[in-house]
Amino acid sequence: MVEISPTAVPPVCRIVDYSKFKYEQKKKQKEIKAKAQKTVIKEIRFGPNTDDHDFNFKLKHAINFLKEGSKVKAYVQFVGRTIVFKERGEILLLKFAQELEEYGKVEQLPRLEGKRMSLFVAPKVAKK
Repeated sequence: MVEISPTAVPPVCRIVDYSKFKYEQKKKQKEIKAKAQKTVIKEIRFGPNTDDHDFNFKLKHAINFLKEGSKVKAYVQFVGRTIVFKERGEILLLKFAQELEEYGKVEQLPRLEGKRMSLFVAPKVAKK
């Protein structure tokens, strides 16, 4: 005897083969898991002194990632003494976010964590 709905009044029970019942439950869980949408995060790395050509090249990659439906994590890696140029890194990330405005929305504004300043951009949801 297997309890189907314990919250119902009175509780609902059914007489079934227990191994078959467990198999069905596992099958349902697997199906639910397969239908769940997986989020993919693509990373794009900048330096505080990234030039325009490199910036545009990485911007095109980010646009492709957002069109595919992936989230983009753009970050500026400060190496050695370049931590002095925090403002330059923040300006770079804000410019990046502004360029991606029509393809995605900013989830998290630039934030400094150790020697890395990062920004998250999620793809815009397509209207049906």
